[in-house]
Amino acid sequence: MSDARPDPDELLARVRAADERAARGTLKIYFGASAGVGKTFAMLKAAQRLREQQVDVVVGVVETHGRQDTAELLQGLERLPLRSLPSQGRELAEFDLDAALARRPAVLLVDELAHSNAPGSRHPKRWQDIAELQAAGIAVISTVNVQHLESLNDVVGSITGIRVSETVPDHVFDEADEVVLVDLPTDDLLRRLKEGKVYLPEQAERALQNFFRKGNLMALRELALRRTADRVDDDVRSYRREQ
Repeated sequence: MSDARPDPDELLARVRAADERAARGTLKIYFGASAGVGKTFAMLKAAQRLREQQVDVVVGVVETHGRQDTAELLQGLERLPLRSLPSQGRELAEFDLDAALARRPAVLLVDELAHSNAPGSRHPKRWQDIAELQAAGIAVISTVNVQHLESLNDVVGSITGIRVSETVPDHVFDEADEVVLVDLPTDDLLRRLKEGKVYLPEQAERALQNFFRKGNLMALRELALRRTADRVDDDVRSYRREQ
């Protein structure tokens, strides 16, 4: 008869890992194929629902890109002031990590996970800021596009002819507690672009001629859907293994 008793060391390791996860702040990512699909809008809608439920939710940094409907969703939400950093003769407004750690909300919105911080910041990348916030026990909600995932950088470059310089290591995406796909059919996204709901008119015209060609958007959407499906498969396998 075989000994089916669990290994005590393995059980202890599991308990310690569970305790560490419980103490660490969660990360929720709104994920999309490209700019304009509605990731920040969806994030702010979720924040407003949390506020209505009396959850202590605070905006660390949100980029509206001049979109009126997105800006309107900031109403009623507490916003941390940005930090001013000098760079090449001008001032850059950056997310204030220390102010966020001092305020210590239950949930903090930190838009654009792949953003590169200005020189003089504690971390070169925003995803590193978020890791520090999580280590402090703060739950974070963020956003990212599929082209910013490190493993897909070459693929996206070959599809669009444009190499994205700001990337996020895949482990940040894979280890997030929740990923919400924000999907929009390609024709709807192109219509939003032409209506000036994604970029200002001059930017929109350049985007249509370059990155936002229909074939590019269709391929990026397929990549986003596939990457989300892969993550769901991994979550199911992990759950079965743990159970």
